[in-house]
Amino acid sequence: MTRLTPKSAKKFILDNTALMAPPHVPEVLLHLADEAHDLWLRTEEELAAIGLPPPFWAFAWAGGQGLARYVLDHPETVRGKRVLDFASGSGLVAIAAAKAGAAAVTAADIDPFCETAIALNLEANLAEAEFLGQDCVGADMGWDVVLAGDVFYDRSFADRLLPWFQALTARGADILVGDPGRAYLPKDGLRSLAVYQVPVTRVLEDAEVKRTTVWRLA
Repeated sequence: MTRLTPKSAKKFILDNTALMAPPHVPEVLLHLADEAHDLWLRTEEELAAIGLPPPFWAFAWAGGQGLARYVLDHPETVRGKRVLDFASGSGLVAIAAAKAGAAAVTAADIDPFCETAIALNLEANLAEAEFLGQDCVGADMGWDVVLAGDVFYDRSFADRLLPWFQALTARGADILVGDPGRAYLPKDGLRSLAVYQVPVTRVLEDAEVKRTTVWRLA
């Protein structure tokens, strides 16, 4: 697959995933890769050779599962509010926000597959959200709540995110981060809201369960 179209993306996703519930968020169904799918076993180099970016959208990462769990258990966090699910991936957190009663949800991700993957996952959950397929770091579209799972994995990316999150917080937005101990999570300015033991796969992580914290920027 060297030329991506909505039709080819949909076929690829349906061929390489199965509709299943993430272990920590059984209320939500997602098209995910598992051990039965070749996509699970392919390396980033193999995917690059056939013109595919790493399929982050095909897995339910620990930070996103923890954040989705928190939103569903504390719907007042998003109810009636405008919500951005940043670096949405599969759309798990966006779906949780929609189910919890958000007034409007935007799922943002720059991966070209995500628009199709998220649309399929929204359909499977009878949920609604808009998709934003651009780099929105530094933007402010009036969101009341920004939800970000597993975003502090890279130093340069973290260095871009923190000033943006701080600016949004300063004007009154609520920033919630789901993080299972990524290397570049800020050391200061965060308040723990909840801690979960999230089942994951050892193929993706270094453990079968990740201690995952939902943080609020102070």
